[in-house]
Amino acid sequence: MFDPQTYSQRRQKLAESVGGGVVLLLGHSHSPMNYADNYYPFRQDSTFLYYIGLDQPDLAAVIDTDSGRTTVFGHPPTVDDVIWSGPQRSLNQLAQLTGADLAAPIRSLQRSLDRAKKQVRPVHFFRPCRAATGNWLTALLGPDAEGGVSGELIAAIVAQRLIKEPQEVAEIESALEVTARMHIDAMRLAAPGIVEGVIAGHVESLAIAHGARLAYPCIFTRHGEVLHNHSYHHKLKAGDLVVHDSGASSRRHYASDITRTIPVSGPFNERQRTVYHAVLTALEGAMEQIRPGIRYRDIHLDAARSITCSLQQAGLMKGDLEESVAEGAHGLFFPHGLGHMMGLDVHDMENLGEDRVGYDTDTQRVNQFGLRSLRLGKFLESGHVLTVEPGCYFIEALIDQWQQQKRHERFINYAEVRRWCGLGGVRIEENVVVTPDGHRILGPPIPRSVEDVECACQTELN
Repeated sequence: MFDPQTYSQRRQKLAESVGGGVVLLLGHSHSPMNYADNYYPFRQDSTFLYYIGLDQPDLAAVIDTDSGRTTVFGHPPTVDDVIWSGPQRSLNQLAQLTGADLAAPIRSLQRSLDRAKKQVRPVHFFRPCRAATGNWLTALLGPDAEGGVSGELIAAIVAQRLIKEPQEVAEIESALEVTARMHIDAMRLAAPGIVEGVIAGHVESLAIAHGARLAYPCIFTRHGEVLHNHSYHHKLKAGDLVVHDSGASSRRHYASDITRTIPVSGPFNERQRTVYHAVLTALEGAMEQIRPGIRYRDIHLDAARSITCSLQQAGLMKGDLEESVAEGAHGLFFPHGLGHMMGLDVHDMENLGEDRVGYDTDTQRVNQFGLRSLRLGKFLESGHVLTVEPGCYFIEALIDQWQQQKRHERFINYAEVRRWCGLGGVRIEENVVVTPDGHRILGPPIPRSVEDVECACQTELN
């Protein structure tokens, strides 16, 4: 946890942004894998973590926006809790840790909410991402839980969480310290005959060894054209191109998210190098533009122009560059967005609504293949933390479909594209914070240039 004042100040700001009533925050419970006592590693709800900071199951909090008082609700610890889970803090001790005014047993939460409703005071809440927590919400609020989601509360939470405090940025950088080691080790371990899962397992073990976890399931695959490939059963072969997308979370659960593309057992071949340069050029060009007041969708489209230009030079695309990008022909090779917000969630606050986080009244999502997958489109502000992750892929099923439909034939040289199938994919990703006068790349350097990646891949693991 941070210091109690951090959470008190966050709650005070939230209370001032919400027009009266009480705010209900529900923490997560343990989530069973296959029976009640065999559960997944516990992960607290991120909004509960942001405002309360208590990282244990079966807690709730109520913020009275009129008085500014916060009550933490939980189960008083029992001897059985101590036997199975070790020493436990009392409810009063938990309240002190988060700077709350009161602590109360969870059984009194219902009475507290009923009292607010009887006084005709609004209860502000959002729908939780987990079904079990949603069922708890419904049990507490009855029919109000179905249609009474507070857009006012969600807007206030998003606005506050989007601007990262210096201590939050420091947490993300601490996660990136571990992530850098994960990626450098993976480059050194990748060799012919190694099964993908061996390296994916090593990557996860590094996160755990540093007191953290992965922020999301590791992607380590020779089939990089599958954007979220969590299968690790293939053996690496000489000449393979491997996409490695993984990031550790910090001890306080702040995420990192880095991707590198690795040539197995030696240098990139000519075609791999061509595609890698195309993606790297787009990445570096995009990062040069990041600053307050620029629309991220514009940076995404500029990255698309950069990739299109490179593919035209390689003979894979053709025609007028601006028309090609405007019509979305690059989506065959670049079918995802350039990046997303990041913080306590690797896709920050996605459970509150992706469009609420990445878009606003000035910037609406565009329903074009590829562009509609852009999670962040709006104008950037100082304090935003985001990913920059262009990619280029050869997805045979998509190529088959578009060629059969004669889609974008003016801009795509399908005969040449066919000769490149089997290359897989390339993605390169960095994490940046927007500063008042530009941006800063977060974390330690991780090999990114062709020469540095090739060098790291040919260095033995210590």
